[in-house]
Amino acid sequence: MVTITNYHVRKSSTGKTFITLEIQSGIEMIQSQQTGKFYATAKKSSIPSTFDESTAKMLIGTQMSGTIERIECDPYDYTVQQTGEVISLAHTYSYQPESFSKANTPQLQGS
Repeated sequence: MVTITNYHVRKSSTGKTFITLEIQSGIEMIQSQQTGKFYATAKKSSIPSTFDESTAKMLIGTQMSGTIERIECDPYDYTVQQTGEVISLAHTYSYQPESFSKANTPQLQGS
Protein backbone atom coordinates (compact mmCIF):
# COMPACT_ATOMS: atom_id res chain seq x y z
CA MET A 1 0.00 0.00 0.00
CA VAL A 2 1.04 3.57 -0.64
CA THR A 3 -0.44 6.76 0.76
CA ILE A 4 -0.90 10.09 -1.01
CA THR A 5 0.95 12.52 1.28
CA ASN A 6 0.99 15.75 -0.73
CA TYR A 7 0.55 17.28 -4.16
CA HIS A 8 2.57 19.75 -6.23
CA VAL A 9 1.70 22.12 -9.03
CA ARG A 10 4.34 21.66 -11.76
CA LYS A 11 5.07 23.19 -15.15
CA SER A 12 5.86 21.13 -18.22
CA SER A 13 8.65 22.08 -20.62
CA THR A 14 5.97 23.75 -22.75
CA GLY A 15 4.79 25.88 -19.82
CA LYS A 16 1.54 24.00 -19.15
CA THR A 17 0.73 23.44 -15.45
CA PHE A 18 -0.26 20.05 -14.07
CA ILE A 19 -0.61 18.33 -10.69
CA THR A 20 1.62 15.56 -9.35
CA LEU A 21 0.65 13.45 -6.36
CA GLU A 22 3.39 12.69 -3.82
CA ILE A 23 3.08 9.12 -2.58
CA GLN A 24 4.86 7.28 0.22
CA SER A 25 5.27 3.60 1.07
CA GLY A 26 4.92 2.12 4.52
CA ILE A 27 7.75 2.18 7.02
CA GLU A 28 10.75 -0.07 6.47
CA MET A 29 13.94 -0.63 8.43
CA ILE A 30 17.28 -0.09 6.66
CA GLN A 31 20.73 -0.85 8.02
CA SER A 32 23.29 1.94 7.63
CA GLN A 33 26.33 0.89 5.60
CA GLN A 34 28.47 3.31 7.64
CA THR A 35 27.37 2.63 11.23
CA GLY A 36 25.60 -0.74 10.99
CA LYS A 37 22.66 0.70 12.96
CA PHE A 38 19.10 0.43 11.72
CA TYR A 39 16.90 3.40 10.89
CA ALA A 40 13.29 3.79 9.81
CA THR A 41 12.52 5.18 6.38
CA ALA A 42 9.86 5.15 3.68
CA LYS A 43 10.17 5.30 -0.10
CA LYS A 44 8.67 8.35 -1.80
CA SER A 45 7.75 9.05 -5.39
CA SER A 46 5.48 11.35 -7.32
CA ILE A 47 3.07 10.55 -10.11
CA PRO A 48 1.44 12.91 -12.62
CA SER A 49 -2.33 13.30 -12.48
CA THR A 50 -5.22 14.88 -14.35
CA PHE A 51 -6.74 16.32 -11.15
CA ASP A 52 -7.22 19.96 -10.34
CA GLU A 53 -5.65 21.39 -7.19
CA SER A 54 -8.78 21.13 -5.02
CA THR A 55 -9.26 17.44 -5.91
CA ALA A 56 -5.57 16.70 -5.27
CA LYS A 57 -5.84 18.37 -1.85
CA MET A 58 -8.85 16.18 -0.95
CA LEU A 59 -6.91 13.03 -1.94
CA ILE A 60 -4.21 13.55 0.71
CA GLY A 61 -4.37 10.57 3.07
CA THR A 62 -5.89 8.24 0.47
CA GLN A 63 -4.30 4.79 0.35
CA MET A 64 -3.81 2.89 -2.91
CA SER A 65 -2.72 -0.66 -3.58
CA GLY A 66 0.72 -1.04 -5.11
CA THR A 67 4.36 -0.45 -4.21
CA ILE A 68 7.16 2.00 -4.81
CA GLU A 69 10.00 0.19 -6.56
CA ARG A 70 13.66 1.15 -6.89
CA ILE A 71 14.56 1.67 -10.57
CA GLU A 72 18.16 1.92 -11.81
CA CYS A 73 18.94 4.99 -13.93
CA ASP A 74 21.85 7.08 -15.20
CA PRO A 75 23.92 8.59 -12.36
CA TYR A 76 22.95 12.06 -11.11
CA ASP A 77 23.90 14.35 -8.23
CA TYR A 78 21.51 14.79 -5.31
CA THR A 79 21.78 17.30 -2.46
CA VAL A 80 20.76 15.96 0.97
CA GLN A 81 18.45 18.70 2.32
CA GLN A 82 19.34 18.20 5.99
CA THR A 83 23.13 18.38 5.54
CA GLY A 84 23.75 20.05 2.18
CA GLU A 85 25.96 17.08 1.21
CA VAL A 86 25.97 16.32 -2.54
CA ILE A 87 25.91 12.60 -3.32
CA SER A 88 25.83 10.67 -6.58
CA LEU A 89 22.86 8.34 -7.10
CA ALA A 90 22.06 5.87 -9.88
CA HIS A 91 18.47 5.00 -8.96
CA THR A 92 15.05 6.54 -8.62
CA TYR A 93 11.72 5.30 -7.25
CA SER A 94 8.61 4.56 -9.30
CA TYR A 95 5.05 3.57 -8.35
CA GLN A 96 3.92 0.14 -9.50
CA PRO A 97 0.21 -0.71 -9.18
CA GLU A 98 -0.50 -4.04 -7.45
CA SER A 99 -1.84 -5.65 -10.63
CA PHE A 100 1.24 -4.62 -12.61
CA SER A 101 4.10 -7.08 -12.11
CA LYS A 102 7.77 -6.42 -12.86
CA ALA A 103 7.54 -9.02 -15.64
CA ASN A 104 5.08 -6.71 -17.42
CA THR A 105 7.20 -3.58 -16.92
CA PRO A 106 8.41 -2.20 -20.26
CA GLN A 107 12.16 -1.63 -20.48
CA LEU A 108 13.20 1.97 -21.01
CA GLN A 109 15.50 2.62 -23.94
CA GLY A 110 19.08 2.74 -22.75
CA SER A 111 18.29 0.41 -19.83
